[in-house]
Amino acid sequence: MAKNIAILAEDDYEDLELWYPLLRLREEGFEVTVIGMDCDVYYSKHGYEVVADAAVDEVDPNGFEGVIVPGGWAPDRLRRYPAINDFVRILFDNGKLVGSICHGGSVLISAGILKGKKVTAVSAIKDDLINAGARFIDTEVICDGNLISSRTPEDLPAFMREILKALKAQRS
Repeated sequence: MAKNIAILAEDDYEDLELWYPLLRLREEGFEVTVIGMDCDVYYSKHGYEVVADAAVDEVDPNGFEGVIVPGGWAPDRLRRYPAINDFVRILFDNGKLVGSICHGGSVLISAGILKGKKVTAVSAIKDDLINAGARFIDTEVICDGNLISSRTPEDLPAFMREILKALKAQRS
């Protein structure tokens, strides 16, 4: 049975940081569910549409093996919804994969899961991550337990290599 991976969506997401993981995961046989606050159309920073498959309050986090939080300006909107933060926290607390790239770390901050964790992200949120108790390291990808983080679209190949490696290890 294919594992179900959530990708969070909201307006102004970074195009590549949503679509690259979505397509790579599907290529590898994973079921991917795009989750937003509503079953709605969300537009990227460059106008590309993604349709949410489900609203966050309609899904059970226990039905997912992981979540990816793309960057762009979307995380700043997503972090304002307690249901999004709860979804991410439950997956994290259950030892499921939590992936974050670029500004996606903003959601991890609001979910309250970074204390004592090593992470990377776009430098614009470095101080926020540190103030949330994380240890910031400026490198293309960081794996700390079930948390995988990356900086920018240029780091997507390394980010997805680690995401896929972790998910395949969970399959075993």
